[in-house]
Amino acid sequence: MHPDIHLALHHARAAELRAETEPRPAHRHALRTRLGWTLIEVGLKLAARPGPLPAH
Repeated sequence: MHPDIHLALHHARAAELRAETEPRPAHRHALRTRLGWTLIEVGLKLAARPGPLPAH
């Protein structure tokens, strides 16, 4: 492969990887929403869990 082509492909791939790592507002919102619902689900499971059995 010609060095110029290799370098151009490298720059293109590097730009793609940088674009993937930049936080997008919609992505952040979706992650925050998913985390919030997961915390609610865990809280409801803990609240519905029966307590320890009373000692006789």
